[in-house]
Amino acid sequence: MALPLRGGRLLLELFHFTRLLVLSSLLRRSLSRWAAGSARASRFPCRYDKMTLTVSAAARTHARSAPLDMSISGSIVFASPKPKTKNKPTTSPTSLPPCSRTSPCASSPPTGRETMEGAVLCAANHAPLTPLSFLERSALVYPDRPAVVAAAGDAPPRTWRETRARCLRLAAALAGLGVQRRQLVAVFAQNVPAMCELHFAVPMAGAVICALNSRLDAAMASVLLRHSEARVLFVDAALLGVAREALRLLSDAGATPPAVVLIRELLDGCDDGSTSSFSGATGTVYEYEALVSGGGSPEFAVRWPEDENEPIALNYTSGTTSRPKGVIYTHRGAYLNSLASVLLNDMPSMPVYLWTVPMFHCNGWCMAWGVAAQGGTNVCLRKVTGAAIFDAVSRHGVTHMGGAPTVLGMIVHAAPEERRPLPAGRKVAVMTGGAPPPPAVLFRMEELGFLVIHSYGLTETYGPATVCTWKPEWDALPADERAAIKSRQGLHHLGLEVDVKDPATMRSVPADGATMGEVMFRGNTVMSGYYKDAAATAEALAGGWFRSGDLAVRVPGDGYVKIRDRSKDIIISGGENISTIEVEAALFAHPAVAEAAVVGRPDEHWGETPCAFVVAKKGERVEPEEVVAFCRGRLPRYMAPRTVVVVEELPKTATGKVQKFALRDKAKAMGSLSTSKL
Repeated sequence: MALPLRGGRLLLELFHFTRLLVLSSLLRRSLSRWAAGSARASRFPCRYDKMTLTVSAAARTHARSAPLDMSISGSIVFASPKPKTKNKPTTSPTSLPPCSRTSPCASSPPTGRETMEGAVLCAANHAPLTPLSFLERSALVYPDRPAVVAAAGDAPPRTWRETRARCLRLAAALAGLGVQRRQLVAVFAQNVPAMCELHFAVPMAGAVICALNSRLDAAMASVLLRHSEARVLFVDAALLGVAREALRLLSDAGATPPAVVLIRELLDGCDDGSTSSFSGATGTVYEYEALVSGGGSPEFAVRWPEDENEPIALNYTSGTTSRPKGVIYTHRGAYLNSLASVLLNDMPSMPVYLWTVPMFHCNGWCMAWGVAAQGGTNVCLRKVTGAAIFDAVSRHGVTHMGGAPTVLGMIVHAAPEERRPLPAGRKVAVMTGGAPPPPAVLFRMEELGFLVIHSYGLTETYGPATVCTWKPEWDALPADERAAIKSRQGLHHLGLEVDVKDPATMRSVPADGATMGEVMFRGNTVMSGYYKDAAATAEALAGGWFRSGDLAVRVPGDGYVKIRDRSKDIIISGGENISTIEVEAALFAHPAVAEAAVVGRPDEHWGETPCAFVVAKKGERVEPEEVVAFCRGRLPRYMAPRTVVVVEELPKTATGKVQKFALRDKAKAMGSLSTSKL
């Protein structure tokens, strides 16, 4: 409808103009109400898409006698539901051909929702959140900045422009192998550059990345491959022997083995001489670099998620307390937690991130995507040692890194000849999590020039979920008090919320530092569920909160969360709850103890008593009786370990967590200590 108005008296023109505005407003409201009716939705295979009213006026302000030009036009558009469209590669004036994305457009809100009149949801203002967009931006903003480099060796870094092109070719190659949307692609590798690329290439093909623990034995690897039903398996050459056996077990079980892609990228002198073949594998074996160089076009149309809640990753839990479970991550959750992790790490643009966190663990705490968000450099380190850390920090100017307290222990216990000077003028930020780092370790890290950021989270929360945010007023406190504060888990980041609740009543515990409850989470960065395990999902998310299984208190004053123990690790001795974390902190204070873990040992009288497994520092000797006396001088007598076992090393997962279930089995095998009272 178009009504031209020209000339005539100004008053008459304004009258007609006002009348049209009123009529169009009434018509628009009527159509909106008509379209929202449930009856119409079922009877008519179309929807009221939009009504537009455009009014334009042009007048010369300095010539009042000049005619006033006006035009009013309106249109009403009805449209059938839009069919799904396929992405097509497009051209761009930039050197990087963009990958198109489409998004359905609807001016009416979804059924059951209220919105403001005039609000629309369409391609102009809505696109599914996905960390794949981080790569697109960095390739444009930081095209020639280094993106990925090996910590050791002389190989030149790959730029963000090169990395994007390689990821596109690899995604195209996966599509050529028949990989479809939402199918699983497994990666069995250490922290090599290919692992960084696969975190983008796999979801760019529309698939779901499943990064397997690089310390798995063949039996467990075959179990997870069968459970995940991975269509393709990328294998690090350094893990070839385990992969061969896992695939043999998979075939023997009657399962269809995945296509295999061999990553020959060897770092840090890890060539085991067995990388030339993959005998024993079923089907064709592909080579990683061959797929990248000739597998597909760099103008491959990325299979963007149609919904941001589609899966992007499947991560199996570390298995510290039970059999691993497959945790589902979404594009939305990965996007939000990546940005939250960047904020938690105080990470500016163009950081240099040293990979001491295994990339298979929560996708490197989502930093596999987070570093790309800031146009940073990934420094890949296959073997994590104190010497390798100092060398990489010095050589590459590392600004950020992360790791379990075990990694912190490697740093503080590095021999003097292994240390290198840190970059002048600033500290290296280190995010740690997994278990509360002992105050003594935190204090020593501070002395060496590292800034420790203490975080806490689980696989089910995409990694880091809380942070012990530091406050300026704590700077003036004595060193031991600062370290004690920093060992707290703190409060949640911007992606979710945390609480400490009584698991029976679901009531929040008071912030008195004494009342224990279970740590619970809810929000945008909590898992979608456990793969193929609806019962476990329902149990974990019961009551609208994710139940962590960790026991904690809230500190008076600031309400910070402080973990006391895992619910399965707490020791109940004579009716008293003993926090193994507190006992371990006392053990770490011993000058000759490098590592320690405490579990319960059966006791016929007390039920159970603390049993400590300790590792001596290099060149030191530890006497069990002396350790018991040392602890009794720092703890209530009932909390001090009654048994001390000196071992060469503690059993750990690949993420550095102590496998306490293995230690509990050893303590149980010892039998009851005695039947006498303390």
